This record gives sequence, structure tokens and C-alpha cells, in this order.
Amino acid sequence: MTNIVNLFAPPECSAVDSLGEVFLVGAGPGDPELITVKAMRLLKDADAIVYDRLANPVLLDYAHKHCDLIYVGKKKDQHSLPQDQICTLLAALAGCGKKVVRLKGGDPFIFGRGGEEVEHLAAQGIACTIVPGITAAIGCAAATQIPLTHRDHAHAVTFITGHRQQGKMHINWDLALQRDSTVVFYMGLSNLKEITAELIARGCPTNKPFAVVAQGTSNAQQVLVGTVGNIADKLAQHPLPSPALLMMGDVINANTYAQQLANLTSTAKPVSSAILEVI
Repeated sequence: MTNIVNLFAPPECSAVDSLGEVFLVGAGPGDPELITVKAMRLLKDADAIVYDRLANPVLLDYAHKHCDLIYVGKKKDQHSLPQDQICTLLAALAGCGKKVVRLKGGDPFIFGRGGEEVEHLAAQGIACTIVPGITAAIGCAAATQIPLTHRDHAHAVTFITGHRQQGKMHINWDLALQRDSTVVFYMGLSNLKEITAELIARGCPTNKPFAVVAQGTSNAQQVLVGTVGNIADKLAQHPLPSPALLMMGDVINANTYAQQLANLTSTAKPVSSAILEVI
């Protein structure tokens, strides 16, 4: 850990008397133009940028030439740096008097572990500012024209994490099965079959509309549309890369645009599982 910090610290680091500051910045979804003006300004002014896998690398072009660029991305079961070490790194960089941008895909406070980083920095007496970003659900909804709320179809929207923690999914199924609502599962692509099976076992209608949006808002976006009963089979026939978002609710059929996108995806050549592993 010390070697990483020394690598990026300025020579006069030990002479710095004042602490720097950390900015937790939401990079938004795949489209780099969806980042906020404030976030773009901070990227230009940063002394160090600690960035995630889901932050579009094009955004790093805003950094000045002397800015330290430090990758700490996470992939399923593959963490380039564990979360506790990321927290330590942020504090160490700010301790050198640096202005540090922690660049996260989507929004820092929507399944982005921003809360953990804020807590650690506060314990170290380091100032931290949150700059929100467009979370994946909002971005994918806009890109597919699936309205997350609609007075004829959904009066509420719920965000749920679909990934495993210590080998188990911790999903509030009652919340996922609310009537007249839209449910968005983050990080649930690899668990889609289990998620839909559990929903059906708990009484969810098999004809409930369901969509998978992969690499949402980017030029590589792909969409599958089906139902709770058949979406797992559709995904097996046409595997999609991560990151991907799962969306469930009647709003998926509120208009035909998502289905038009799905038709384009279904006619494209499926990506082999070997290539998906590389992606």
C-alpha cells in the first residue's frame, strides 16, 4: 500500500501541512456525455483520479498531464484492489495534500460503496464532497424509453442488488413483488435464472414483462425483452456482456421502443461465452 501511494505522491509530500480533499464523483452510465458539468470541472482540476471499471475511460482525457490516474476496478470475483485498500488509498492521497477524484460508474450512492468510503474518510478527518451521477437505471430507462414510473402502469420504482454476498443473495422478495411498481435489479446478470425462478415460486405471474439492458446508453448497448417466465431462456440463447441491468414491470410494454431495440439485438450475431469472459 505504501509503495502505491509513494508512486503517485509529489516529492514535497512530507512537507505538506494541510490535508487535501476527496470528491466522490458519479461518472454516469456508458455514455460519457451524460457526466455533469461539475464532475467534468473536477476531473480537469484533480491531482489524482482513482477510477472504476464502469467509468468510461474517455472521461480520463479531461485530466491534466500531471494527474495521477489509478485504476481500482472491480469485476465479478476479481478486484484489482479490495475495498478497504481503496479507502486507505484515498485517505493517503488526500493526506499528501492532493485534490482526489474518486470516479465511479453511475452514482456513488447507488450500489457504489460510496457510503463506506465517506465513513472511512470522515474517520480520518478528511473532507469529502459527493457529486451525484446518473445511475444506471435512469440511464438505461432513457436509452430504451422504458418509463420507470407511469401513472397507468407503475406508481413506484425499486432498486435492488442482484449479486451474491458470501455466496447468498439477500433480496427482499416482498419488495420485489410489489404491485403497480417497477423493479430494477443491479448486478444480477449471472443470477438471472435464479432470480426469475424465485420470483415465480413466490407468486409472480410468468407473463410479467422483463427486460435486460447490457452496456446501457453506450454504442454497444444490447436489449432483450421477454417475461419473467422466458427471459432466462432468451439470455441463454443470446448471451449478453456485463454490465447489464434487469428491469421488471408493465412499464416495459408502455411503448414499443424497447421491443424495437430487442429485435435489433436478436438479429445480431450472439457473442460467444469465451468472448464474454474477455469483455
